[in-house]
Amino acid sequence: MAQKKTLKRQLNLLQVVMLGTAGTIAAEIFVLTGHVAKLAGPESVLALALGGVLTLSIALNYCELATTFPVSGGAMTYVSEAFGKGWLMFLVGSLDCLSSTFYAALSAVGFAISLSIFIPNLPIVPVAIAVIIIIGAMHIRGVTSVGNLQIALGAFLLIVFGVFIYKGFFSEGGFSMETFLSGRRIFENQSAIAHIGRMLSAIALAYNAYVGFEVIADDAEEVTQPSKNIPIGILISLLLTTVIYSSVTMVTVGTVPIAQLAGSDTALTDAASRFWPGIGVPIMGITGIVATLTSVNSAMLSATREAFSLSRERVWPRQLSRLSHWRTPWVAVVMVAAASALVAAIGLVDFLSFISSAGYMFVLFWATLAMPKLRKKFPDIERPFKVPLYPVTVIAAACAGLLIISFANPKALLFLGIVLAVLSVAYLISKQIKARQDLTTHLESLEGGGRVLVAAKRVSTARSLVNLAAQLVDQQEDTAVCLFTVVKTPISLDSSDVPALVDAKKKEQQSFLEAITPIAIKHNVAVYSKLKAAFRVEEGIFSELSRHKDVNLVMLGYPQDHSKVERPNNVLKEVMMMANRNVAVLRDSGLPDPIRRILVPVGSGPNARLALQMARDIILPDDTGEIVALRLVRGEVDEERLEDEELQVHEIVEQEVDGISSVFKFKVRTTDSIADGILAECQEGGYDLMIIGAAEEVLAPEQIFGRLDDYLMEVVPCSMMVVRRYQTGGALWMRKQIKRIEQRT
Repeated sequence: MAQKKTLKRQLNLLQVVMLGTAGTIAAEIFVLTGHVAKLAGPESVLALALGGVLTLSIALNYCELATTFPVSGGAMTYVSEAFGKGWLMFLVGSLDCLSSTFYAALSAVGFAISLSIFIPNLPIVPVAIAVIIIIGAMHIRGVTSVGNLQIALGAFLLIVFGVFIYKGFFSEGGFSMETFLSGRRIFENQSAIAHIGRMLSAIALAYNAYVGFEVIADDAEEVTQPSKNIPIGILISLLLTTVIYSSVTMVTVGTVPIAQLAGSDTALTDAASRFWPGIGVPIMGITGIVATLTSVNSAMLSATREAFSLSRERVWPRQLSRLSHWRTPWVAVVMVAAASALVAAIGLVDFLSFISSAGYMFVLFWATLAMPKLRKKFPDIERPFKVPLYPVTVIAAACAGLLIISFANPKALLFLGIVLAVLSVAYLISKQIKARQDLTTHLESLEGGGRVLVAAKRVSTARSLVNLAAQLVDQQEDTAVCLFTVVKTPISLDSSDVPALVDAKKKEQQSFLEAITPIAIKHNVAVYSKLKAAFRVEEGIFSELSRHKDVNLVMLGYPQDHSKVERPNNVLKEVMMMANRNVAVLRDSGLPDPIRRILVPVGSGPNARLALQMARDIILPDDTGEIVALRLVRGEVDEERLEDEELQVHEIVEQEVDGISSVFKFKVRTTDSIADGILAECQEGGYDLMIIGAAEEVLAPEQIFGRLDDYLMEVVPCSMMVVRRYQTGGALWMRKQIKRIEQRT
């Protein structure tokens, strides 16, 4: 069975917890504590605790969703499974990726601000861009190194935060109730509703700190033992986030007066300078550097996996799902790094955070609504973790999401609305482009109206060719198979004698039609015969193609008496090289009906891809056969190389026959030579038919299809078909020029 490209499971529980905790809370603490205090004052501590409570129901839902669908994509995957692959999936996935990108940019700016404590007058934006590039390079290398980095940095952060909290509460110059309350009681001066509104605005600003569990869901495909490690990681990361952020904020607000703290980008170092003299500022400065670095790390990891999943689902360019030698989505990493660097140029941490938080809430809201839909749609699917108190948790999560979004910064909400509008327009445009591309593929793969031109001299070959052609166009409307015969006319023959020669050939043609009539009835395909007079067979075929543009494929038979095949200037070579249509040549060695087992050697060229399409169309009507996609590797190679080769075959098959996977099997075989490997596989595999793309060396004058294909035509025990996809533009022009030179010489 064909598989989608998958990422390697290599993140353990400790790495997962650190991704979800240190990767999100870290930057928020250092960059936004002052801004949170400005909004909510002493109530900021209650706000952050309330944020954890409001998020608990969302996190519990995610535990069930992420363990039920442990693949990359997070919310996009859940929305896709629940509501289908359409506009909503595109919006959720795109906004999730965009939010993580903004958070990576925010964290990178925070890194530069923390570094400026030690290097005054440091250019913030260039440094932020530089750290994004470095982290991106690490992500291309692999998430094992990324995960190990996260453990080391995360452990350091938790230790420092613990010391900060302890010294802040118990050291001279630290927390005091007078400073914390600033001479008043909580909820004094304004109504409770007004205070709650300020608290919710603070949550909306800092909500990035709570979405570490969403980062875990995005990377679920790379988590070891996902049924256990994902829910534990999600719940632990949320608990640690809430406790640490609330405690650190309480220490900071209780140490530095609100009037001095409000809006500061260095709130923690401001506090540490008072109760941790001497070394407090440099330690917290170093910690700020480390903290923001971990946030850049996890945010970019989440964004690239979202981009990878969007590409894999064909809603973003498929180039983004290309994997590196280390099985990491390197193109997606480059794109996210470039976008993060561009966003970092804005430099306003509170604005970046509001946008990122609002985007995350939109994503989490729709992921929450997906859960009851999935419960109903897949009642029997295995759920390693089932959320308690269902559906109360869903209702609570949806209400919490709407409540927090409603108190976000109006400018951020306006920006989010503009982004959603732009994404919607982009989706509609891409849908139109994809529709046109699908139409082209539809026609190229014979899945529409038109004709297949079958040229054969023997009844047995004609029967096999027509049977294959009928299976390729089975039950397609307005599609017919034309049994085409060229009546060769000597140059000396008078034109008035041509009709008589054609009439004489009609009797022979009648026996062909009688032989193939049962095939036409079986497949419900219109089959008819046509005669055409010409000096040469290839001229007759070319004339028919020029007059009738509805011909999609030309099929020819390979002579059973191979000795009669003249290598230079024979019909097969002429048609294979010069026909402006797809071409297939069959050597019939007793082709069974139905065909149950097909071998397709898979390369990277267009001809190999046509071979895959045709194999699928031949097998598909009954859907009981098997197609083996074979990858041959020269010499002795290790298991990792074999795994990479199989992934490449998966990618090629997925691109060409998307959605038709059940009939495909995959095999990678080592061999000293390609020819020997294919021959050995044919001898051992019990195949009915092998379909192979014509080699590019088809232009060699001493060959028909290419050295390899010519050899295989002579030796393989099963029936064999060589196919060539028609190529437009420069390639075709070059082929014709070479052909003209050959004719002159």
